[in-house]
Amino acid sequence: MTLSKLPLALWVATALAAPLQAADDSKPRLVMKADKAREQAQKTEAEQLEKARAAASETSSREADVLKRQQQGEWEDSQREKAAAQFDERETREQKYLREAKEAAKKERKIPKP
Repeated sequence: MTLSKLPLALWVATALAAPLQAADDSKPRLVMKADKAREQAQKTEAEQLEKARAAASETSSREADVLKRQQQGEWEDSQREKAAAQFDERETREQKYLREAKEAAKKERKIPKP
């Protein structure tokens, strides 16, 4: 290289190096942004995991309550009692109708003569 071209070469080198240096300056900013994004993602994941654990424990407690009720048979017992009460009510109603029919049959009917 000749001396006359040396300043031009230096100028070109500095012109090309300036954007590289600016890119080097932006790398720490990008790294910081990436770190913040990673931290945010970890925080979000931890929150979602905690919510999932809470929902799972809530679900398991509801399942335990249902199993407990099924084992105790409260619902079945109440249904049996209700059915027995309806049967008794129906039977007493039938007895009432039969009694009224017998009483009506015992009565003499007087047909008025014209």
